[in-house]
Amino acid sequence: MKEGHRRKIVVTKPLSLEGESDLDAPNLLQRILSLFKNVRPGSDLSRFQVPALFNLPKSQLQCYGESVYSTGMELIRECNRGQSPLDRLIAVMAWSISTTRPATFGVAPYNPILGETHHVSKGTLNVLLEQISHHPPVTALHATDEKENIEMVWCQQPVPKFYGTSIEAKVHGKRQLKLLNHGETYEMNCPHLLFRIIPVPSVDWVGTVNIKCIETGLVADLSYKSTHSFLGFGGNQKVVKGKIRNSSTLNVLYKVDGHWNRTIKVKDTNNGKVRVIYDAKEVINGLQAPMVKDAESVWPTESAYVWSEVSEAIMKKEWEKAREAKHAVEERQRELLRERESKGQTWISNHFLVSNTKVHGWECSPMHTSVSDAPIIAE
Repeated sequence: MKEGHRRKIVVTKPLSLEGESDLDAPNLLQRILSLFKNVRPGSDLSRFQVPALFNLPKSQLQCYGESVYSTGMELIRECNRGQSPLDRLIAVMAWSISTTRPATFGVAPYNPILGETHHVSKGTLNVLLEQISHHPPVTALHATDEKENIEMVWCQQPVPKFYGTSIEAKVHGKRQLKLLNHGETYEMNCPHLLFRIIPVPSVDWVGTVNIKCIETGLVADLSYKSTHSFLGFGGNQKVVKGKIRNSSTLNVLYKVDGHWNRTIKVKDTNNGKVRVIYDAKEVINGLQAPMVKDAESVWPTESAYVWSEVSEAIMKKEWEKAREAKHAVEERQRELLRERESKGQTWISNHFLVSNTKVHGWECSPMHTSVSDAPIIAE
């Protein structure tokens, strides 16, 4: 944490394999059930207000950003170095799996405010996120690495729903990874987050992920599953299974098998050779918090600045102070909304061109060809 010119800028350790169990409080399950006692099954929770006691000390924008810039290995650059289209698809698949990060039952990041940003650099990779809608919550991401000639564009909308004994957050929207040296664009989605409340509290990534290179027609189909033994005994296996195929010939080229929090292997269907393409311990273990290099240059919309007082109070377990600070942030947003409505104004993104249609849903495109260096640096 470092002092900014107006207040503290708080950056926290990324989510990694170590988890965030120290944030759990006594009687967690009972308190969570009490939160939803008046919520009907099937209800959309995107407007649900979570008390600060149940918050991680970071915004959802920071969680999305960490999945890109907080890695122990340079997987994103490996995508560019594959000798063949198939090598590059396998590298992109490994990178996509690396964006799957552990979540903790009972705690959630802040719902970002409208126009909130998160701007971080790691080496030559510059990452910028902006909250382009508050209700519903929609996040846009643009990242560029001019040295490697790589570009990422995401537009994502999580839709959490309550089902009585569980909460499932489906993530709508697509991610694009462009390897400009090769003239290749990879489109993909991400798995959904499932919170099981009973019989055994847990949180898991589930669902199907499809990764396709538009130019080559190569496709990876991945299925995320979480297998629990009876009443939770025997552990939780975070399984990923799938295949890599040629969409034009329908030939299966590789089979994919493993666990996203351990290792992922591919098996060549032609010769039977098996190799490890992803090791979670090397990529998302022992991650360090970003550093504020230039506090004066941090934007007032930066997540680490907007939520600094809330995050600091949560980290100190000063729950009343956290509640008051969070209420102040949210009330300020209500005031700005009332102000815009009274003047007949519509909020406009500062960094993305945004559209929302019934056919295509939310879409965003960056206003600039590259992302600038950031005042917050990831190691």
